[in-house]
Amino acid sequence: MSRVKMGRVKLQVAFILLSGLLAGSAAAQTGGAASAKASLAFARAEKLRRGINASEWFAQVYDKRGYTPEHFQAWTTAEDIALIKSMGFDHVRLSVNPQPMFTAREPNKIPTEYLGSLDAAVKMILDHGLAVVIDLHPESDFKARLAKDDEFVEQFADFWRALAEHYSTWDADRVFLEILNEPEFTDRYRWLGVQVKLAAAIREGAPAHTIIAAGARWSDDDDLVFQEPLHDPNVIYNFHFYEPHIFTHQGATWSAYYWHFLRGLRYPSSPDSAERVAALVPDEVDRLQVIRYGRDHWDAARIESEMKQAAEWARRRGVPLVCNEFGVYREYSNPEDWAAWLHDVRTALDRNGIGWAMWDYSGSFGVVTKKDGKAVADEGVLRALGMK
Repeated sequence: MSRVKMGRVKLQVAFILLSGLLAGSAAAQTGGAASAKASLAFARAEKLRRGINASEWFAQVYDKRGYTPEHFQAWTTAEDIALIKSMGFDHVRLSVNPQPMFTAREPNKIPTEYLGSLDAAVKMILDHGLAVVIDLHPESDFKARLAKDDEFVEQFADFWRALAEHYSTWDADRVFLEILNEPEFTDRYRWLGVQVKLAAAIREGAPAHTIIAAGARWSDDDDLVFQEPLHDPNVIYNFHFYEPHIFTHQGATWSAYYWHFLRGLRYPSSPDSAERVAALVPDEVDRLQVIRYGRDHWDAARIESEMKQAAEWARRRGVPLVCNEFGVYREYSNPEDWAAWLHDVRTALDRNGIGWAMWDYSGSFGVVTKKDGKAVADEGVLRALGMK
């Protein structure tokens, strides 16, 4: 080989080595940035250790004419937020129905008056030293369109981008943006794609804020473990826990029809107590579900095993995790039983390092009841939650 060729080979080798070093340096920088953002998500998740859901304020107002400034000012007040803070909660998950703000023709134009009311609520929460999760919480018909209509997904992404941009100047350490409450997508694979689209739109609007993502359907723990993380390190993942629904939703008039027959179903479950309640259910198939609940040994150990699966999913993927809904419909359950269930769920979450937000503040699952406009805290629930 000539000296000229030998020189060219050496130059090529040097160039390849230099390129490799530069590529490795770039990859290290990219990986370092991703690692820093993941660390940021974990740090911010520490602000979501013990929370409460503020329901029926900017969502669950089933008469849309009720979404008015008068309602927003009266439903949850500064006194309520001060009470939430004094009870020891560190954040509020604020349910926000996008439907009163959303128009398919111009999804990126959010009504000023409505947004002003929402800003006032978020500011009030922050002013009391609490973090706030802005949880987009539409009704089922809205989510049904997302599940099948690609153009509607595009429109909703435009809406989210505009809303995220609006909040991009707010305190990124204490304002969190939750993509969608309980997506109700039966096709989990479609939800994976839709969530990626919506998360990207949020990230474009709010580059510094932490996003909260969820599994499909009703965000149960089995929906969580199907989920794979987004290609965005500044994300916290969440799941909801109401297991077993037959206990936590007894007497409810939504979802499974036979639940409304149930009264006084006990926790922990036992065959004798379940069979007594099963006698109230006229349909044999539904009656069998109640009997099975009694024999399924739902107790603290069973709940702990569920939480461990969720915690292990997060650990293997190196992502922060919260449970931002759990609770018991109060009207037809025994107070000592739902307090025991809350205690066991909260204890299992704490033991597995999972932050949480109970459902809800003053609704039918509430930690307080309101009498003559004054909120009265349930001491049994606060004890179950390990609060003041």
